[in-house]
Amino acid sequence: MLKNYLQIMEKLKKGPKRTVAVAAAADMEVIEASRMMMEEGFAAPILVGDSEKILALAEAAGLDPALLRVEDEKDDAAAALLAAKLVRGGEADALMKGLVNTSDFLRAVLDKENGIRGDGILSHFAAFETPGFERLIIQTDGGMNLYPALDEKVKILKNAVDALHRLGVECPNVAALSANEAVNPKVASSVDAGALANMNAAGEITGCTIEGPIAFDVALFQEAARHKNIESRIAGKVDIFLVPNIDAGNIMGKALTCCARAKMAGVVLGARAPIVLVSRSDNAESKLNSLALACALI
Repeated sequence: MLKNYLQIMEKLKKGPKRTVAVAAAADMEVIEASRMMMEEGFAAPILVGDSEKILALAEAAGLDPALLRVEDEKDDAAAALLAAKLVRGGEADALMKGLVNTSDFLRAVLDKENGIRGDGILSHFAAFETPGFERLIIQTDGGMNLYPALDEKVKILKNAVDALHRLGVECPNVAALSANEAVNPKVASSVDAGALANMNAAGEITGCTIEGPIAFDVALFQEAARHKNIESRIAGKVDIFLVPNIDAGNIMGKALTCCARAKMAGVVLGARAPIVLVSRSDNAESKLNSLALACALI
């Protein structure tokens, strides 16, 4: 069971120190997250971007420039491409988005010559440390794929299950979310969820236990399952919440962060290395948590 980000960071400190290439790093929140990451001791950054601005921000943050590796590239799109190239060439273990447009950043990720796209689908993997819960609430895919078809959901699920295996969860419990626990031909998410559960039962999807369709409250609380007279092996013990589409994922994520005061970390899976794709408005702590999650997946 994954409890919180502190648990992940403590585990990282016992392993090899990682390196993260940061694209367009001339941003104070990025610099602060890099400083915190270096203080925690689990990774070091390669800061790619306008070196003059990066070094000025680093000095303001109390970082010794002599301890930093900075690669000068004033154009943000070019900085993203250079950062991706560093990961592809083995000089960095993970890639992080700084103050650069998301489309330019993803274009660098997908670049045929210098990018780091893998053979599978790219998907978003988010972890929420939520007050009142003893375990991280992990969700996929609420940030990359818009309205995935069943075959795409299988690939998204594979990314997430492989990630949980790397995080030490041998057989993750997966909740394929829908509005309720009955397959309804008029509710596409219930049909897909039922199909995924059947594929898991038939041995076509392995390495996890899938139940679906299942409503969020039943997946989250054993009491809800008992109250609804639903027999479930995973209620209250879910490791991965598979959302049906980006709408559901976005609403779920913002409900957790805005209403439940959850702390979120997010990475993109399916590339040659983990990708930290955070919002430019995320604070330094959120970026640090995402960096820790990415490094734990290497």
